[in-house]
Amino acid sequence: MAEAESSKARWYVVHTYSGYENKVKADIEKSVENRGLEDQILEVAVPLQDVVEVKNGAKKQVSKKLFPGYVLLNMVMNDTTWYVVRNTRGVTGFVGPGSKPVPLTEGEIRSMGVTTKSQVEIDLEVGDTIKVIAGAWADTVGEVKAINTAKQTVTIDVDIFGRATSVEIGFLEVQKLN
Repeated sequence: MAEAESSKARWYVVHTYSGYENKVKADIEKSVENRGLEDQILEVAVPLQDVVEVKNGAKKQVSKKLFPGYVLLNMVMNDTTWYVVRNTRGVTGFVGPGSKPVPLTEGEIRSMGVTTKSQVEIDLEVGDTIKVIAGAWADTVGEVKAINTAKQTVTIDVDIFGRATSVEIGFLEVQKLN
């Protein structure tokens, strides 16, 4: 069921109040997690572009929003997902005629430079011991507590200041230990 659902996912554009793009992204991701909609709202994106700004004679590399006032969503459109997105604070509506959201075409997605995440298959189960091979937690060994295929992450507990704290690590950053 989850596989069939996610294959119906398309990219949609939502209009937001200017400057609220990252807040809208975070709020939608939180709603998805709270409502268990990971198999229906797969990705929320605020496309960025690296540009060089010159201020006071100094060059500085900064990331600017490619589409200010807009957030991209890879989702399965249904009443539930429409309601969750539409009622997120800062969202003014979906892009499309009237109130009908229109998905982006493959050509539009490519021309915008949006890369769709390729799904990674992983041979792990809850309880397996893994080693983190990249990122901030490199060389950390932990036990898999949860696997989120939609977000392509595993959750492990790491020791921070003497306390076990759950962290999410991407599939490509872990290796199963025998």
